[in-house]
Amino acid sequence: MLKQHLQFKLSQKLSPQQIQLMKLIQLPTQAFEQRLKQELEENPALESGKAESDSLDDGYDDYEESGDSESIAAEDINIDDYLSDDEVPDYRTQTSNYSADDDEKSIPYASGISFNQYLINQLNTVHLDDQEWSIAEFLVGSIDESGYIRRPLGDIMDDLAFTQNIYTEENKIEEVLKTVQQLDPPGVAARSLDECLILQLKRRENTPSVELAIDILERSFEQFTKKHYAKLLQKHQVDEEGLKEAISEIEKLNPKPGGSYAGSTRIIEHIVPDFSIRIVDGELELSLNGRNAPELHVSREYSNMLEGYKNSKEKSKSQKDTVLFIKQKLDAAKWFIDAIKQRQQTLFVTMSTIMNYQKEYFLTGDERKLRPMILKDIADQIGMDVSTVSRVANSKYVDTPYGTKLIKEFFSEAMKNEQGEDVSTREIKKILETVIGDEEKKKPLTDDKLAKILKERGYPIARRTVAKYREQLGIPVARLRKQI
Repeated sequence: MLKQHLQFKLSQKLSPQQIQLMKLIQLPTQAFEQRLKQELEENPALESGKAESDSLDDGYDDYEESGDSESIAAEDINIDDYLSDDEVPDYRTQTSNYSADDDEKSIPYASGISFNQYLINQLNTVHLDDQEWSIAEFLVGSIDESGYIRRPLGDIMDDLAFTQNIYTEENKIEEVLKTVQQLDPPGVAARSLDECLILQLKRRENTPSVELAIDILERSFEQFTKKHYAKLLQKHQVDEEGLKEAISEIEKLNPKPGGSYAGSTRIIEHIVPDFSIRIVDGELELSLNGRNAPELHVSREYSNMLEGYKNSKEKSKSQKDTVLFIKQKLDAAKWFIDAIKQRQQTLFVTMSTIMNYQKEYFLTGDERKLRPMILKDIADQIGMDVSTVSRVANSKYVDTPYGTKLIKEFFSEAMKNEQGEDVSTREIKKILETVIGDEEKKKPLTDDKLAKILKERGYPIARRTVAKYREQLGIPVARLRKQI
């Protein structure tokens, strides 16, 4: 019984090719193009573009692998299975349901020097002795992409000693740090958010509201972040209008000075939609990005090599080794082409089912018309595993008349309204967002009050559920939403 159980368990494991196919399905368009480029570089039997002949032949498709290629003798390979009567077949994957954007190949990058180099260039204009320059350069190298120095100066002092042979004191490093903090953008090289904001304010015109803003950040940062306005009014002996002007000055500041630097060499993330949905004569029309449908074929040169081996009277060991190599590469090329076909079919049928399931939304753009939909709903309709639908939904985007959307955003759990009808949790979140957007900012609504309002509108949900949805929407608690 134990042996049978083990055999059953083993039979459920995915083959390496199935795992590779799952990985291909998961790839969005740009990543897929990189994977395709890699395969073309690694397998000389696979070529892109149109083949020399348009004739299609089923001979190669009918070939069935008979185990590991290394265990097959050259004499056991039926060469004719790899050769057609005319040309090597062209496994084209382009069909009529792909959008015509094949030439859209470029991936944009940010141009210019790095943020780090931008700061170093500014240091060149500052008068520093050799040791100060080395410390300043090390401090610039310690600045993260948001523009902060997160490490304690004591640790930096130790690193300077161990890695640069520079022996100094913390107060010297602090002195040089103040010079680095004068570089652009304002707020750079701060060690905390309050220091970052104060550095920026000190570069502004010295007005009463700026002075008060600096005083608040220096003496009452915690009360400010918690929006304890009554305490701030009392502590700083200011009227409501004066506090409002000071807070307005703080709100204009940049909490991440490094993130705003346009010359950063980080890649600009440009989303390439994997699908496109259009409304044509009142009906939805789906297309898959044409960059997912490359034209591929098996190398003519490789077929000629096989033909040469077949016609050779004397077959040497090196020729036999070559034939085994060719077979391996042809098998890999055939599998990759078939896998791309399966990937396209899986993507198209999955998105098509999602589109039809959410037809009312895609026709109107009204998020309240999004039906409750979980992965299993789509998986059951297309007869595929939930994990396959998840791979499509989590990493793919669709271009719609209402903007480019991540597909997983269309999935949501169901809840019952007062009429006992299933409604999407996304619909409830949309209403919650609207209610909070319309609230009186001086007296923001607590989660209890929000739950009561939703109940009055026919959505009886608990306060803790309201809190969960609010957090998922990235909306802070009532106290932190308060304005004066």
